[in-house]
Amino acid sequence: MTPQFDVLIVGAGLSGIGMACHLSKECPDKRVAILERRQAIGGTWDLFRYPGIRSDSDMITFGYSFRPWGEHKVLADGPAIRQYIEDTAREHGVDGLIRYGTKIVGASWSTEHRCWTVAAHDETTGKQLTFTCKQLVSCTGYYNHDQGFQPKFPGEEHYQGLLIHPQKWPEKLDYRGKHIVVIGSGATAVTLIPAMANQAGHITMLQRSPSYVMTVPGYDKPAAFLSYFLPRRWVYGIARWRNLRLQQLVYKAARRWPRQVRSWLLNNVQKQVGPDVDMQHFTPKYNPWDERLCAVPDGDLFRVIREGKASVVTDKIKTFKEKGVLLESGRFLEADIIITATGLQLQSLGGMVLTVDGHKVEPSKQLTYKGVLLEDIPNFSYLFGYTNAPWTLKVEMSADYLCRLWRHMDAVGSDVMTPRAPAGEKLEESVLGSLQSGYVQRGEHTLPRQGRSLPWRVLNNLKADRTMLLHDPVADAWLELRGPTPSRAVPLARRAA
Repeated sequence: MTPQFDVLIVGAGLSGIGMACHLSKECPDKRVAILERRQAIGGTWDLFRYPGIRSDSDMITFGYSFRPWGEHKVLADGPAIRQYIEDTAREHGVDGLIRYGTKIVGASWSTEHRCWTVAAHDETTGKQLTFTCKQLVSCTGYYNHDQGFQPKFPGEEHYQGLLIHPQKWPEKLDYRGKHIVVIGSGATAVTLIPAMANQAGHITMLQRSPSYVMTVPGYDKPAAFLSYFLPRRWVYGIARWRNLRLQQLVYKAARRWPRQVRSWLLNNVQKQVGPDVDMQHFTPKYNPWDERLCAVPDGDLFRVIREGKASVVTDKIKTFKEKGVLLESGRFLEADIIITATGLQLQSLGGMVLTVDGHKVEPSKQLTYKGVLLEDIPNFSYLFGYTNAPWTLKVEMSADYLCRLWRHMDAVGSDVMTPRAPAGEKLEESVLGSLQSGYVQRGEHTLPRQGRSLPWRVLNNLKADRTMLLHDPVADAWLELRGPTPSRAVPLARRAA
C-alpha cells in the first residue's frame, strides 16, 4: 500500500496551520494534506462567536514567530485572530492543502504496510472517505467542539427565557435592554460581561466561587512609540522578549510566593472596582495559577461594574424559576437571558479512535514523549500547547521538532518511529498537570498521561522545552527507529533500564 501523503494534519486551526507552515519551509518535499471538519480555517476562533471573544494572551507572543502580529492592540478579538490565521495560511501557500467538511471517524496503523489509514466522511455529501499517510499529526486541541459543559440545573425546565451556552451562540441575538445572568467566573464570563453591558438592561455575573482577574494594557504604548524610530522587526523582537519575560516572571513568582502574588493581584482589583464593591467577589480560595488567570484589557470588567451596568453575585443556585434564578441565600435574579459560561468538555484527539494493528488505543493510558509523541503509537504526534503561557509557543517548538525528526529519519533510512517508555515511568497525572480548573478536574481522565522524568514529563517550561525540542539530539534511548526493509533497518537504541 503506497501512502497518499507523507504527512496528514488533522485540524486547520492555529496549531494545524502552524504545523503546515513549518513543513512548507523545513520539509518542502513532503506530500501534505490538512483535514478540517469545519468549512473554514480557524478552529477555536471560527467556532466561538459570542460577543467580545478575544485572546487571553498578548498577540505578540500568541501569534506565530514567523509571521509577527502587526498591530499594537494587546488582546485581539476573535474575528481578527481568525483573519490572521487565514492570511498566514494563504501567504505560506498551505491554504490549498485543506480539505474542508471532513470529519475523521478513526485511524488505524498497519505495521505490515507501515502507514496509517484514516477513515472519514464528508459532512456535506455523507460520502465515505479514506486517506493513507506515513505520519499522522493531531492538531485538534483538547476539548469537544460539538458540545460545551452544560450542567443540569434544578428547575431549568420551568425557565421561560433564553438559555444559551457560549459555544452555541445564536446568530444575531438581540439582547438590547434585557436582564442577563451569566453563570460562571472564568475567561468566557469576564469577556462576555463588558462586551454586552452597554446594550443590556443589566448583566449579572453569578459565580459559585471567584477567579483571579488581572488587568493588562489594551494597547501596547511602548511598542507603538518605538515603532516611530526603529525597524518593525526590532520593535517586534523587543516586545516579544519583554512579554515572554513578564509572563514567566508572574508565573514563577505565583508558584514560589503565592501569598505575595495573591495580595498584589487583589490590591489591583480593589483599586479598580472602588470601595463600594465587596472584595469577596474577587477573592478566590485557591492560590494564583492553580487555575489560569483571567485577563481583562484596561480593566473593562471593573469599569462596567463601577458604572453600575454590571454586578457580581457569589452564591449557589437553588432552582431556576419561570423568570430567572432563585439562589440558596433566598435572593432572586430576574433574567430574560441566562448564559451558562460553565466551561468546556475535554476530549482527546478530536474524538478520533486510534487502532494499532487492530488493537484499540486509549490515549489516556499512554505517556506523552517530549509532549509531542505518544508512547507505543508509531508515526503519530499530538500538538499540545502551553497552559501557563501562550499556546502557540509550545506548538511552534513541537512543529520544529517534528520537522527535525522527520529529516533525521530520512537521512538514516528510517520510516517508523515509536516512543518506548521504561517500566515504572507512568504517573496518574494528565498532561494538564497541576491545573485545578473545573474542566480539568472533570475531564483529565481523557487525556494522555505523563511520567516521572524527562522526556516523559510535561514541564510547561519554555527554557527547558526549547533545549529539549530544538537543540537536543532527536535520536535517544527511548525513541525506536526502524527502516522500511531489513537491509535498511536502523538498530534499536538501548532502552533505559
